[in-house]
Amino acid sequence: MLNFAVGPVMIEREILKIGSEQIPYFRTDEFSSLLLENQELLLDLVGAPLFSRVIFLTGSGTAAMEAAVLNTLTDKDKVLVVNGGTFGKRFKEICDVYQLESEELRLNHFEPLTEKHLEPFDSQGFTALLVNVHETSTGVLYDMNLIKRFCEKNGLFLIVDAISSFLADPYDMADYGVNVTILSSQKALALPPGMSYVVVDQEAQARIMDKKVNSLYFKFQDYLRDGIRGQTPYTPAVSNLIQLNRRLKMIESRGLSNVIKDVALMATDFRCKIADLPLKVATTSPSNALTAVIPTCNIDAYNIFTFLKDEYGIFVVPSGGELRSKMFRVGHIGAISLEDNLTLVEALRAMSLKGLL
Repeated sequence: MLNFAVGPVMIEREILKIGSEQIPYFRTDEFSSLLLENQELLLDLVGAPLFSRVIFLTGSGTAAMEAAVLNTLTDKDKVLVVNGGTFGKRFKEICDVYQLESEELRLNHFEPLTEKHLEPFDSQGFTALLVNVHETSTGVLYDMNLIKRFCEKNGLFLIVDAISSFLADPYDMADYGVNVTILSSQKALALPPGMSYVVVDQEAQARIMDKKVNSLYFKFQDYLRDGIRGQTPYTPAVSNLIQLNRRLKMIESRGLSNVIKDVALMATDFRCKIADLPLKVATTSPSNALTAVIPTCNIDAYNIFTFLKDEYGIFVVPSGGELRSKMFRVGHIGAISLEDNLTLVEALRAMSLKGLL
């Protein structure tokens, strides 16, 4: 199997080996030390402001998105949601579930965010902004400097889902003025799914501690209290957190800038290799993490996904909804290589020669 998805992704053998080992009891000083070390390593990699904390949440990225909104926003907030696809829509749905006052900044598929889009929402009483810095469903990477300027001008509390862009594109939480950053295990961290990490600055921590939350499992106050001693209030995905520790040390050894360069090289190499095929990159503002690909021939994009899976054992990412037949996506994160890129492109080229592409 060769997996070009954007989560779960191919995992290094060293990390896989940890996952095959017996799981230790975790209410120990040793595990507490490991969790606190994970926190420090993550805070450094994400560029968190001083005195930030990490909430280790056993759950998917969507669980972390919902929990972040639940714990930091109230009925006194007026929320602006950037919606350019599936995950922007999800933030709006979360706001609706909790009956928060919210409006959408709607973008067309594959459309970059610009100042012109933000202008109608300037000085309109908004108090918070929610954005998926990389809209994974379309491959679009938003301009965080643009978002930073808008939030600073309007005094907005900023929650950023950086799940699929973390370690693939430059990201600095402090520099961008982000209050909450949401990460997850199965993207460029290249771990099994199951854990999310919510990085909260001091303002976010104050909001969390001041809010009464009608939830047991998602009550971040308890995570912050237990996190002081390197523990979580409920049983975490223990093996995943041990794998995280090893993976973070691998990234630290390689160097963050080099890790991002590695992903960028994979993305550039793939995009160059498909230049002579009846395929085009869907957006002018792509993330290094993935390439959204549109067939320029009269071929159903979902059939390309199916053929690669069934005939070659290669997984790319199909699209859903109205984009199902129009686009597929190719990830550039995880334990894949330039040789793997070549294998995929040769399979696409063979499809083209057979008239299947």
